[in-house]
Amino acid sequence: MPGWDLLLPFFAATIVFAIMPGPALLFTAAQTMTHGRSGGLMAAFGLHLGGFFHVIAAAAGLSALLAAVPTVYTVLKFVGAGYLIYLGLRMILTRDAVTSPVAAAPEGRRPKTLLQSITVEVLNPKTALFFIAFLPQFVDPAAALPIWAQMLILGVIVNMCLSSADLLVVLLTSSILNAVKRGQGRIRAMRWAGGSILIGLGVNLALSQRS
Repeated sequence: MPGWDLLLPFFAATIVFAIMPGPALLFTAAQTMTHGRSGGLMAAFGLHLGGFFHVIAAAAGLSALLAAVPTVYTVLKFVGAGYLIYLGLRMILTRDAVTSPVAAAPEGRRPKTLLQSITVEVLNPKTALFFIAFLPQFVDPAAALPIWAQMLILGVIVNMCLSSADLLVVLLTSSILNAVKRGQGRIRAMRWAGGSILIGLGVNLALSQRS
């Protein structure tokens, strides 16, 4: 593994990225607002599983393809943006929101939310570029472990920290909503707010430039 001269700035930067408001935090908040705490937890877990896809891809060098071939990045970006917008519109137009932010989402809703969240994360090319740009900075070529193993371990740590922040957002959002007396009008407003957040995330991804 890298020495502490690399690990200390790695942990510091990871914590900053974890607590920094971003698309993942907004996505889990939107799912919690619409489908309750259990729906938000499913969304956070889905993003976590999708994050492992990018960690493995970065360790295997597959994510470098996005940086090397602009067309692949562009196609994946628009597919991911379109999927987010679709989810947002569906969230606004359907009427399956739970009546309490701490109530369990319907059984049929949970696997859908999980699968949707995994798909959202896998289709996000900016996540792939983040891992391929961030992890190599803290890899030590002279260490006993091979570079791919170091990137895999560091990537798992990053993914765990990011997911922990997502879980905190779910709990905080559900606690705030639980403190507010909710009628049908507020439930509808939460559904519109959650859907609008997803649509906004999709538009932002579509208009974003490679960094």
